[in-house]
Amino acid sequence: MTQPRLILASASPRRRELLAELGMRFDVVTAQVTEHEDPTTDPRVMVAHNAALKADWVAARHPEAFVLGADTTVFIDGHALNKPQDGVEARAMLRRLSGRTHTVFTGIALRQLKDGLKIDTGEASDVTFKVIDEATIEDYLSKVHTLDKAGGYAIQESPELIIACRTGSLTNIVGLPVDTVKQILTRCGLLKSSS
Repeated sequence: MTQPRLILASASPRRRELLAELGMRFDVVTAQVTEHEDPTTDPRVMVAHNAALKADWVAARHPEAFVLGADTTVFIDGHALNKPQDGVEARAMLRRLSGRTHTVFTGIALRQLKDGLKIDTGEASDVTFKVIDEATIEDYLSKVHTLDKAGGYAIQESPELIIACRTGSLTNIVGLPVDTVKQILTRCGLLKSSS
């Protein structure tokens, strides 16, 4: 029996690395969609919508494949902090997060149109920043490229400069909650159960 095809509907190199940790073969197809990024939208609704949008777009073109879509945002003060447009916005985001706790939400969507499979779920983790001054912000931005990262930071890069602590899934904060994805793929028969 041939292994069912899995496609990651994301251009994110971090998601690609995290999914590869499960030891599965998969292809990457970037969805040509316009994501919803209104910062006042409920973050759970926004990431679920965007994850489904990506998965649906790719699944429509590959109906036999299992297609995994994901979207992540940072949420604080009733607003989503998506990817910063430039260095000025990245600095403003880091100032806003300084000394405070925020929530990172990821939406997950798995589709296989041939069999009508449709799974949607999500994950939330909390991150507390150290109090960071302007010099630390500049030091951090000189080390980490943040313009493609929600909230203007990457927890896996130079965390000692900015992160005080976290609760919940680390891989969720990076952009793909691996344990949740593993459970879904195991349930669908794409991964063997380790029990």
